[in-house]
Amino acid sequence: MTKRISLRDIAHARAGDKGNRSNVGIFVYEEKHYSTLVREITPERLKTEFSNLVRGQVCCYPLPKVHGLNVVMDRALEGGVNESLNLDGHGKSWSFLILDLQIDIDLHTMEIEG
Repeated sequence: MTKRISLRDIAHARAGDKGNRSNVGIFVYEEKHYSTLVREITPERLKTEFSNLVRGQVCCYPLPKVHGLNVVMDRALEGGVNESLNLDGHGKSWSFLILDLQIDIDLHTMEIEG
């Protein structure tokens, strides 16, 4: 049996940028949720969820030793800091957008209040 939750309930993230490329590191708080992260956060899903924001390739690199994913999104910053009129040219909001995604989690591994 599964439950639908926000990714932020089991993970935290940090965003960075280089030119028009955004990089987001996503890390689960508990190792038991790592497989859920890898299953739920895929390049295909991110391209679908954010098709209006990501114009290029999306890659997800697993980081099993630290229970995380390194998400790299090309052409995701409207040109980057020096070219974009976007208020978030550095892409810091990407971590919040991704953490707000709804995911399915196995109730047997979930111990979240609320």
